[in-house]
Amino acid sequence: MDNQDRDSRSSKASDSPGDTMNDVYAAWHEMLEGEGAGLAARVAELEVRCARQAEELLCLRSTLADALRRLNALEGRAPPPSTGTQRNGTYTGSSGTPTRELRIRQPTYRETAKRTSSYGSSTSSLPQRRGPQHQSTGSLQSDSPASSSSLSPAPSPSPRATPAPLHVPHASQPYRSRNNSTSSKESVSPGVNLTKRWSSTGDFNAQGLIANSRFTTKSLLNLYSKPTQNGAILKHGTHTCQYNEEDGTMRMYLRGRPVVLHGPSDQDGLDPAKVAPPPQNKLKLEWVYGYRGKDCRSNLYLLPTGEIVYFVASVVVLFNVEEQCQRHYTGHTDDVKCLAVHPNKLIVASGQCAGHDRVDARPHVRVWNSVSLATLAVLGAGQAERGIWAVAFSRADGGSLLAAIHDAPDHVISVWDWQRSDKGHCLAETKCSVDTVVAVEFHPLDRNQIVTCGKNHIAFWTLDQTNVLYKRMGIFEARDKPKYVTCLAFNHNGDVLSGDSSGNLTVWGRGTNTVQRLVRAVHDGPVFSVACLKHGAVLSAGGKDGRIVMFDADVNPTGLENVIEGHYGGVRVLAEGRGSQLYVGTTKNCILHGDLELGFSPAVLGHVEEVWGLAAHPSLAWFASAGWDRLLQLWDALSHSTVWSKDIEERAQCVSWSADGAVLAVGCLSGRWLVLDPHSRDVLAQHQDGSEPIQTIQYSPDNKMVALGSRDNFIYIYRVEDNGARYSRLGKCLGHSSYITHLDWSEDSQYIRSNSGDYELLFWNAMTCRQVTSPSSLRDAAWASNTCPITFTTVGVWPENADGTDINSCARSRDGRLAATGDDFGKVKLYAYPVTQPKSLCHAYGGHSSHVTCVRFTQDGARLLSAGGLDTSLMQWLVD
Repeated sequence: MDNQDRDSRSSKASDSPGDTMNDVYAAWHEMLEGEGAGLAARVAELEVRCARQAEELLCLRSTLADALRRLNALEGRAPPPSTGTQRNGTYTGSSGTPTRELRIRQPTYRETAKRTSSYGSSTSSLPQRRGPQHQSTGSLQSDSPASSSSLSPAPSPSPRATPAPLHVPHASQPYRSRNNSTSSKESVSPGVNLTKRWSSTGDFNAQGLIANSRFTTKSLLNLYSKPTQNGAILKHGTHTCQYNEEDGTMRMYLRGRPVVLHGPSDQDGLDPAKVAPPPQNKLKLEWVYGYRGKDCRSNLYLLPTGEIVYFVASVVVLFNVEEQCQRHYTGHTDDVKCLAVHPNKLIVASGQCAGHDRVDARPHVRVWNSVSLATLAVLGAGQAERGIWAVAFSRADGGSLLAAIHDAPDHVISVWDWQRSDKGHCLAETKCSVDTVVAVEFHPLDRNQIVTCGKNHIAFWTLDQTNVLYKRMGIFEARDKPKYVTCLAFNHNGDVLSGDSSGNLTVWGRGTNTVQRLVRAVHDGPVFSVACLKHGAVLSAGGKDGRIVMFDADVNPTGLENVIEGHYGGVRVLAEGRGSQLYVGTTKNCILHGDLELGFSPAVLGHVEEVWGLAAHPSLAWFASAGWDRLLQLWDALSHSTVWSKDIEERAQCVSWSADGAVLAVGCLSGRWLVLDPHSRDVLAQHQDGSEPIQTIQYSPDNKMVALGSRDNFIYIYRVEDNGARYSRLGKCLGHSSYITHLDWSEDSQYIRSNSGDYELLFWNAMTCRQVTSPSSLRDAAWASNTCPITFTTVGVWPENADGTDINSCARSRDGRLAATGDDFGKVKLYAYPVTQPKSLCHAYGGHSSHVTCVRFTQDGARLLSAGGLDTSLMQWLVD
């Protein structure tokens, strides 16, 4: 029976094998059809969910990165010191509510600059301005070698147009940061492998998308790169200095001319062949004052971290206005001229012009991470002739491409695949226009579509699949063609909006090169900025009338507008903030924030023209600056804010505090010098000495005399009376064969030493205004300051083959341990004082893009201040 059953089953199985396989195939096809029916719906649902979560994911990433920086700052902060009696550098005197002073300026003489710069020299007027008061509640930190970050303590009270809320100032606390600040010139290593193109929420790390990194790109815990040694050490060449042990003199040569310097009588023998080490202290960039809106466009953006990103000199600044803290990208070597933000809001591209060094300061574009401040790519080094004028990331493909405009006779446009492992790959390059090009933008919806504009033109470009650029010129009617198309934007429909020098707004239909609509005479003067907001509204801003006008999505006026106060300048650029907030960059180097209904207040104030005057308060954490823009500004170094700003109606060359800090003296280009009360800002005295610029002013340590060095080769000495309110001239010192550059007082207020443009070091009796013809008699004199760079104690600050004008400024810390110099090559250098060894090593720091005109230590020696001349910036360095 069992055998029969087995035979029956085997016969059935062998009789129908095809039927069984048919059943399997049928079931399989049925399953595939069922899966296919629901696949499209599921994919569509997933796409919708991804689109909804993209922005939320981006914000979460930024928030986590911000939290990590805060934790890093808290871990690296030093314990607070004991509370002192000084309250954050405030005056005890009363100050009334200031009033705005409006004065008409008269054009005056402008001195020829020592070297060329990309800044212009147009005359401007700016009435009195007042900066905001801020109180910090946190800080942002980064340990990248190309970064610097800082925190604002509680500010000191400053005059305001309206009463400020009462608050109790906190005791000042020294701030110490874990990260080091140095000029980062690193580029992407050859091992970089960009494994995917960026999407709006692409992954990133501090190593710049390095695929073989030991860190995963999926974690934001790996945003910090390892800090390196702070500050490059500059080595000097062999000097021709000669030391005479018998009389203790050092003979140095400047442009072949011998200068004999007498050392102190207790000076040990010097060997000019030995090398002095650099100081143990280093500098870290803490704060940058200023903004470059005078001649640059599209240079202000808001990041998801709440920071605004902009540039001045060769530093890109990331500034959190609400928390009053800054971070700095210092990878550039000369003037930054343009800026662009990646669609993911985390990557930034910045372009610079040509600098002093033909190798390290060639024009190029740097792409970097705004969280870690690590450099991801360096593009175009050696290809651009004079500079990069504009940059833009592609938007429709997630930002894989970058376009740049090179400053050349034909204004070349280039397109880069910046994520390539070979430090970026140029896909296309062609001549753009013989006329000036001011802006370039990728179309946000149409892939590989680019728009450029400038003088007499707007052009629509297409990058085809073979990486060839094709251009179509925009067609204007003859009577409507403007002299300049000044700015670009895109509405939600993909139409191109452009503003022009005639004050008109033009709408160009998507995919066409013809005018769809023209809105005439929106502004009195050129339209400098057009912005399309998230909710669809359009804003236009005028560079001459200062008006910001709102339109609806169809470019119809809504009736809502605001006018920027004239002393801030015209509007250069608009950036959308959170909610209804706007950030406004102006043509007078200010950044304002606010909205159209409530108005705007300053977030960043700066100078507009060359800055030469810089002086630290003798007892408080305040400093004053003055420049050729006729502005005298008082700053608080702890709160990093402007205490007050005044138009003195004269181009200023130097500034100095009295020994007790009761008055402030300003020397001008016309030979006039003014004395002001820092409390009321009233002019207490004014005098005229010759018609040449006053180069330097110094009060005696006992505050009974003041000496003024003029470009007419004379030193004028005045007696100070009535607490600095009255002055009577004692005489003038004659003997220099060239203009006076620097001078110092002896500690007993009896003698003066001075340097001139002819590399002289002369000594004077202050009471008799007579030259001390025997310099050896003052070899043991103690000097209250060391602003003269040609002295026995500053021999080592002079590099080999110096021409005598390389060192613009010198300063000694109050404790006598450090010396700092500012030179013609944008470098701030730190030495161990005294610098008596001809071969002395130093720490050199970049940041300024022009000649550094003045350096000064603060009263406690914890900070160094520097002024950047033509780059109009002021920088504050922590001495660590």
